[in-house]
This record gives sequence, structure tokens and C-alpha cells, in this order.
Amino acid sequence: MRITSAFVVCLLDDDPSVLKGLGRLFSSADLDAKTFSDPEEFLRYAQTHRPAVALIDVCMPLMNGLEVQSRLGKISPSTRVIIFTGKDDPLVRSTALNAGASAFLTKPFDDEELLTAVRLALASAT
Repeated sequence: MRITSAFVVCLLDDDPSVLKGLGRLFSSADLDAKTFSDPEEFLRYAQTHRPAVALIDVCMPLMNGLEVQSRLGKISPSTRVIIFTGKDDPLVRSTALNAGASAFLTKPFDDEELLTAVRLALASAT
């Protein structure tokens, strides 16, 4: 059974404090967010629920964000992806954008910059 989560934004990061902070930010902006620290758990969720947008960290110990992006594209091609990272590597940036990422943000990012990127991704997902 496939459920479309038309306006759900999924957050994937291995750092609980980042997830907590982003969750609060999205809640304050009236955006429905679901947080994940495990890439495999996120991909299982995405396969069933087809989230509108996924915000994915690049550097995670279990699976890097570019691999998650690649696998997500195969199971939920309509999900818009925003990649974020603590280190702006031009090769990683170009790889993510060439693979279809809607945006690539470097931490620390401005809250409004992030919310704008998410809203644009949501608008293009509907």
C-alpha cells in the first residue's frame, strides 16, 4: 500500500540536536516534518509514504547523503531533495545538483534561506 504524504518534509541527519532544531523551525513555520537519524529507516518510510520533500545531510556514518539521494530517486522519484552539509565541497555540490537536488545548503544556514528552499521544493512537488 502506498500513501502519498503530499506536504510532509522528511529530515535526515545523524545529529539529534540538528533534527530537534530543524523540527522546531519547521513546526514554527507550520510545516509538517518527520525526522530520521537512520538512512535505512528513512528509505523504508519513503518507499511507502512518498514524502514531498527530503532534507538530507551529506555526512552520516551509516550511509552518505548522496547515496540516500540516489536510492530515494529510485523508490520515490517525485520526492524533492535538499542536500545540506557542514563542508561545502564543489564536487559534492555538483554531484547532488546534477542528480536532481532542488537545493544544496551549507551549515550553518539561515533559517529563512532553508524555509524558502523547502517552500520552493514543496511548490514544485505539487
